[in-house]
Amino acid sequence: MNMLSTARERAPIDIPPYIPSGRECELFEAAWARQLPLLLKGPTGCGKTRFVSHMAARLGLPLSTVSCHDDLAAADLTGRYLLKGGDTIWVDGPLTRAVRDGGICYLDEIVEARKDVAVVLHPLTDDRRILPLERTGETLAAPAGFMLVVSYNPGYQTMLKALKPSTKQRFVSIEFDFLPKKQEIAVVAIESGLDEARVAPLVELAGRLRKLKGADIEEGVSTRLLVYCAALIDSGMDRKDAIRAAIIEPLSDDADVKAALSEVAAAIIA
Repeated sequence: MNMLSTARERAPIDIPPYIPSGRECELFEAAWARQLPLLLKGPTGCGKTRFVSHMAARLGLPLSTVSCHDDLAAADLTGRYLLKGGDTIWVDGPLTRAVRDGGICYLDEIVEARKDVAVVLHPLTDDRRILPLERTGETLAAPAGFMLVVSYNPGYQTMLKALKPSTKQRFVSIEFDFLPKKQEIAVVAIESGLDEARVAPLVELAGRLRKLKGADIEEGVSTRLLVYCAALIDSGMDRKDAIRAAIIEPLSDDADVKAALSEVAAAIIA
């Protein structure tokens, strides 16, 4: 059986904190109001998922999140027949439940899913806004309260894992990147509890290491890793140990690369 990571819950009363870097909140609200599907592009850990959670709570909408992976097939999203107590019953998948009930269905890292997933999404991302269920013979019309949001990291694209232009052009898109230095310091401080003065050198280090992307490391330091690092420091861990555990080790398994990254860290953070 395929492993499907999914969570569905009513939007909480408290809105998850989010600091806008531009007009992405306005664009999201406009897309929601006009029933347009939305595509979020940006590096790992830059805040795409937090943004969706924030907007779902802000609009008071239920949110269904699916973390896509290599084995995720269309049936994992739409549903399948299962044996229960000697009977064969149909069980809706997260996408089908969202279409039936309304709310936001968020497919994180859509390019990781199997190719048949895009085929299922196409009728939902044009003027038809329908979800055909071949196994049950149903054709579900998405209600006005349904919105499809997907995300991916363009930096990981390959010839085998790329979002086709025919699919990308079905979405309104927002490009995300890491926040400007002052904003990122504020976010990391809020999320970790570490004061901004002690967070600032960590953000400076992240900026330097991000410039190495594509050379010594495949991906730059995410804001998420900075929050982890700052949280460890705030808990009392030695700063060098926290940097190694939350920044250096996650970036590479190569001993020489890790040694070079540690040298950069030592030069920036005394």
